[in-house]
Amino acid sequence: MKDCRQFYIDGKWVEPVVAHDFPVINPGTEEQVATISLGTAADVDRAVSAAKRAFESYSETTVEQRSALLQRIIAVYQSHMDEMAETISQEMGAPPWLAKAAQAPAGLAHFVEIVKVLGHFQFEEFKGSMLLRKEPVGVCGLITPWNWPMNQIACKVAPALAAGCTVVLKPSELAPLSAYLLSQILDEAGVPQGVFNMVNGDGPTVGFAISSHPDVAMVSFTGSTRGGVAVATAAAPTVKRVTQELGGKSANIILEDADLESAVKEGALTCFRNTGQSCDAPTRMLVPRNRLEQATAVAKQAAESTKIADPSAKGSIGPLASEAQFEKVQSLINKGIAEGAKLVAGGPGRPEGVTRGYFVRPTVFSAVDNNMTIAREEIFGPVLSIIAYENEEDAVRIANDTVYGLSGYVTSEDVDHARRVAKRIRAGNVHINGARIDFAGCFGGYKQSGNGREWGEAGLEDYLELKAIFGYAPAAK
Repeated sequence: MKDCRQFYIDGKWVEPVVAHDFPVINPGTEEQVATISLGTAADVDRAVSAAKRAFESYSETTVEQRSALLQRIIAVYQSHMDEMAETISQEMGAPPWLAKAAQAPAGLAHFVEIVKVLGHFQFEEFKGSMLLRKEPVGVCGLITPWNWPMNQIACKVAPALAAGCTVVLKPSELAPLSAYLLSQILDEAGVPQGVFNMVNGDGPTVGFAISSHPDVAMVSFTGSTRGGVAVATAAAPTVKRVTQELGGKSANIILEDADLESAVKEGALTCFRNTGQSCDAPTRMLVPRNRLEQATAVAKQAAESTKIADPSAKGSIGPLASEAQFEKVQSLINKGIAEGAKLVAGGPGRPEGVTRGYFVRPTVFSAVDNNMTIAREEIFGPVLSIIAYENEEDAVRIANDTVYGLSGYVTSEDVDHARRVAKRIRAGNVHINGARIDFAGCFGGYKQSGNGREWGEAGLEDYLELKAIFGYAPAAK
């Protein structure tokens, strides 16, 4: 069992101010795999003080120096790729195929992409006699979730370091081991003292201390909308910048002219991937009413053919990340049944033959009304709701009838048709015909899915302040 009770502060591994042991549970076995310590406000004070001291010199480094640092991080990360994948599997249950193919590589991809951005990004621009200068915002508090732990950590740490900011990271206490490993990677890569700091802890204690700290200039939070509201509330008295990537209830519009069988199968499998624990998962599938029965049959088959707890099978799904998440998903499945949705696959309880681990059955509801709880709330499990629409206008209306606006999906044989519909979806990103993500793009949402953007150039911008220096150069004659 791993002992990960120390924090990484000011370039050193240090003991907590007050020891408070917390078990890290493998959700596939329900067995403890590590022990961390939950920090306090005093630990946050130490980390913020270190980051504040380091900011004075690190903020003055050149683009070339920061790029060289990031490239060293990339090299060390690559040497630990297998260990990172195994660590993520242990802490949050991602099956080995997914941890190796997506979870661990996603973290690396953000470091690689930000180096590309630094190669062309303009930190200074002249406009007449004025200089527009983009400067690092300051000490950044980064609060990250458990569902894609390294993806969400790296897409914050990489641009923060690229911008010249210093960092205090609080990973999820449910999946802290990959952050612990990343801290070791950054230390091995030679990140200067105090530039990167990591303190484990829970949201109400460490998360609040970071969000409310007067010396933290910016908080970047990924998690639930409820958590985002708490972070913003705590940050408000010190008027710090807050960026948030929150919940989602993404609509997958399958248009009348789409290849229905292919689109439904791919949509269902995408919903189930990572055991449904993705904020941009296409959890609401919108299909023409006259093809509802056919779509339901295809989705049912996709659910019933999805392998569970099979580490050798590509496409298999693992457990939910915690007992609390398991209970939440069970409650919402039962709510769907109680409110009259048609259960066609899966349902409550563990899969047949599974007696331990937080495994759930891939579940499909059909004939769902968009006002039902399962169509309104983010379930964060492998639960698909199929909703019938009357025509294209109705489909767009239903897609936008949500408090969220993180992602959307459109499928059509006519790409121009899909493009027109995609532009009408009120969401931060939209996938046409199953298009995969591009780390050079941007990620973030409308409405209660948050504010600000991550990834690529847009992600870097969020860690920068814009300064106008008037009269910097003589006016042109």
